[in-house]
Amino acid sequence: MTDPTVHDHGPTETKEAILSRRRLIHAAGLGALAAATGPALAQSTANRPSPPTTVTTPPRDFSRQGAPTTYFWDPDVIALDPAFNGLAQPNAAIQRIWTGGLWVEGPAWNAQGQYLVWSDIPRNRQMRWIEDDGHVSVFRAPSGNSNGNSFDFQGRQLSCEHLNRRVVRYELDGSATVLADSFDGKKLNSPNDIVAHPDGSYWFTDPPYGGQLYEGAPDAPGGPSNANGKINPRLGQPPGIGLAKRELPTNTYRIDPSGRVELVVPESQVPDPNGLCFSPDFKRLYIASTGKGPGDTGPGGKGDIHVFDVGADNKLSNGRVFSDCMFDGVNCGPDGLRCDVEGNLWASSNAGRNVGYNGVNVFNPAGKLIGRIRLPEVCGNICFGGPKRNRLFMAASQSIYALYLGTQGAGPG
Repeated sequence: MTDPTVHDHGPTETKEAILSRRRLIHAAGLGALAAATGPALAQSTANRPSPPTTVTTPPRDFSRQGAPTTYFWDPDVIALDPAFNGLAQPNAAIQRIWTGGLWVEGPAWNAQGQYLVWSDIPRNRQMRWIEDDGHVSVFRAPSGNSNGNSFDFQGRQLSCEHLNRRVVRYELDGSATVLADSFDGKKLNSPNDIVAHPDGSYWFTDPPYGGQLYEGAPDAPGGPSNANGKINPRLGQPPGIGLAKRELPTNTYRIDPSGRVELVVPESQVPDPNGLCFSPDFKRLYIASTGKGPGDTGPGGKGDIHVFDVGADNKLSNGRVFSDCMFDGVNCGPDGLRCDVEGNLWASSNAGRNVGYNGVNVFNPAGKLIGRIRLPEVCGNICFGGPKRNRLFMAASQSIYALYLGTQGAGPG
């Protein structure tokens, strides 16, 4: 029997399924199409009308000026298992708190300053949203085409810079420290995301996505992301940029408290690593493996999530696939990852043009999908924040979305 508290949206098989997308929008507002999450994602909802979705006509207005959802549960917050009902907040709605970016990434919450910072990668800047009045301003420019950001246990901001191929830490006195820019004497590719460990170490991923014009700088002529040399990577860049060539595989690294950089997960185990996070007890490390990047010669990532056991000596073992992120035949490509205090994993979802599958997927520690948050834009990264750390911030393409929850995020950043 279906639990009446589970607010899912089941599949509908009608003759309209063979109609074109445009005719289906006209006939049913696409409510049935986007609400249909298939047997793998939903329970039966017989005799229950499908609520509005992210593809309603006219489109839902997610801004603060938008009309109320009129539903006790936001129609785009979907429980697929009763366990999710204790994590979501029934009377809270998804809100778009800012828009106007080109490709926003790396949201991170500063608990002391009560503000959210994120990267607008192509514009080479970081933005800041202040909790008390919602004011948004440029926080740091240039930012080295920064991608992932986080805060460590001392409240210092950590940033992964595509352009400069390095990881930096902004100190409390306002100075900046380069934490890593090479491994074994070779320049890093384009550090992507970073997380702090209580022992004082930092763990980061190093895929090649910054090796493109839009988000950083391609290799010097002859390098993997500029093999034919037709692109001039020095145009519009400061001196010294555009001279490097990719030298390393796509690995995951650890910076120990002494500053030594060590390889923890090679490309052979997790190709094109992207977002990463620890479980609340730091006994697990999750890593998202994304698609093939510029200059990749191998098959690249498959759009899945991997998990490793973390030993007392920080050695990883028992690596395995946590989720293939395939739902209804759609690859909901993972990017940014965060855990809540219960150990559930929240993963941003990039499903491309598969409307209704972009947003956030929520897994229990066993890897079962228990909930979804649908957004009208591709979601690249997420973080928990707010004074109580019970608000999920979602960096989605050109906008920042926020949703109050019934749980809290684990750890800083």
